[in-house]
Amino acid sequence: MGKVHERIDDRLRSFLEAQHVFFVGTAPLSGDGRVNVSPKGVDGSFVVLDDRTVSYLDITASGAETIAHLRENGRVTLMFCAFEGPPNIVRLHGRGRVVSLYDDEYADLAEHFTERRGARAVIVVDVERVSDSCGYGVPLYDHAGERDLLPAFMDRKGADGQVAYRRAKNLTSIDGLPAFDDDPAPAEGPVGSQP
Repeated sequence: MGKVHERIDDRLRSFLEAQHVFFVGTAPLSGDGRVNVSPKGVDGSFVVLDDRTVSYLDITASGAETIAHLRENGRVTLMFCAFEGPPNIVRLHGRGRVVSLYDDEYADLAEHFTERRGARAVIVVDVERVSDSCGYGVPLYDHAGERDLLPAFMDRKGADGQVAYRRAKNLTSIDGLPAFDDDPAPAEGPVGSQP
């Protein structure tokens, strides 16, 4: 049934990169804080960097729980399920870090992704444990296609609109932890100007 692997080998890499959706789980250190599970699945936004490192593009959205939790404690689990073909579930446990679109490392990492519209960060996970299990309880689903909604929605906002959206919705987690506060403060107008 379940098996722990030494690394992400070629077979596991092929499986991970073929999935249309995966789930990211994080939690704050506080026992009163909320556990967060986020589905991810925009094509071209996940990559295996090497046999111990994976990365995904974090697109601006209405929450920033994963960013808040990773900045607080780094703990993260990614789960991939086979919804078609042979049953399988793969979990990647590790330590994640946030590479903001304002960080020097961002441009090089972003080149790995074919979809970059609306990106606010790249999440890099140093994988400490790789395991798979049967997936016999996961139902079969047919992939009908991508929803080109989130990247297109953010793209229409433009760079300034994305910053305004993040400042309105991404500064803190639902538990009040600092989240995506990387955007520069709005420029002050000339003295006496109206906001």
